[in-house]
Amino acid sequence: MILDTLKYPIGLADIPENLTQKNLKDWIAILEEFPQKLEFLVHELSENQLDTPYREFGWTVRQVVHHCYDSHQNSYIRFKWALTEDTPIIKAYDEKLWANLHDSKTAPIFLSIDGLKSLHAKWVYFLKGLSMEDLEESFIHPSGNSVVNLKENIGIYAWHCNHHYAHIENLMIRKGWK
Repeated sequence: MILDTLKYPIGLADIPENLTQKNLKDWIAILEEFPQKLEFLVHELSENQLDTPYREFGWTVRQVVHHCYDSHQNSYIRFKWALTEDTPIIKAYDEKLWANLHDSKTAPIFLSIDGLKSLHAKWVYFLKGLSMEDLEESFIHPSGNSVVNLKENIGIYAWHCNHHYAHIENLMIRKGWK
């Protein structure tokens, strides 16, 4: 039970079946605010703290920050594919392997923080310009061949922001760093 709480500190993503304009507005606001919130959360952490796993056998804070950039960059591209191709099968990536590459394990976090600021600014601008019809477009995720529409994907990534923010924040609270 404790491992589940550490692994999923805000629970699993819960996307309502009937999405409202308010859901979308709230989720886009989370995407818009995330890079600055994350930067404020981690900006005073030492190198040793950045290299601390948020749970046993989990990623370090540094890896989580770099993972957010990698994941969100992939998601942004998926939106573009869904809007320019007919229900494309997207390219998946192995996030665990990516998180273990040398840049994810050693690079300064400001590289991904700055990347997230730019990416999210462009992503949010893009999302705010989409119609409800656009948001019905979908892509197929090859893992289980699940069809994901863009409205749902906004919710998934709002959850993803809060999920990883909670990993880091909860670690900082447990360690007395906050």
